[in-house]
Amino acid sequence: MNLTLKVWRQRNAASPGRFETFQASGFLPDMSFLEMLDAVNEGLIERGGEPIAFDSDCREGICGTCSLVINGIPHGGRKGTTVCQLHLRHFQDGDTVTVEPWRAKAFPVVKDLIVDRDALDRVIQAGGFVSVNTGGAPDANTIPVSKIDSDLAMDAAACIGCGACVAACKNASAMLFVAAKVSHLNLLPQGKVERDRRVLNMVRQMDNEGFGNCTVTGSCEAVCPKEVSLRFIAKMNRDYAIASLKGK
Repeated sequence: MNLTLKVWRQRNAASPGRFETFQASGFLPDMSFLEMLDAVNEGLIERGGEPIAFDSDCREGICGTCSLVINGIPHGGRKGTTVCQLHLRHFQDGDTVTVEPWRAKAFPVVKDLIVDRDALDRVIQAGGFVSVNTGGAPDANTIPVSKIDSDLAMDAAACIGCGACVAACKNASAMLFVAAKVSHLNLLPQGKVERDRRVLNMVRQMDNEGFGNCTVTGSCEAVCPKEVSLRFIAKMNRDYAIASLKGK
């Protein structure tokens, strides 16, 4: 396969960026998008050029670091798919493919296609944990959890924190991410003790980081590689309203 790549190049957040065009030739359809970028970089290095900077780690759709906007859609637009598991067979031979970083004020560009997503980590640090001292770990079967709640908690916990929801949202809102992280703990008995404090602190931190407001366009759910549902935003809004009324 042969592709024409239009890749965003930017030295750092303070520098202006631009698109550069590269020819990606002779690739197999079963190669992943990141494998193709690796090969393009090898060619650039051999010619004495500057390789394209991009993030990756697990390459198994788990870590969420492969944060690329491909042809205007975070992760490339394949349902339930991260960039690292996006294969060239989903493109046509001769296609022109545009590759950009996440675009959000809260995600400043580090270099080229790499952005700083520490804002998401700081939201987690504000309350995305259970700190209640419960002693030794009890047998799991001694804490009854309904099937409905356990399934919902697992659905929320599937969020890999990639930030695609932010990149897709016209307001750069992190509501789907925060809602998933709040909900998977608030639904379980171990997390309910700190439920009110958690939702207030995490929403407050989200706002402090400069993420935009949610206007429920659904673009976040559409691009989420783990298909986290919008209903978790509704749940978090209810939890937040209740905690605010309690004055926690």
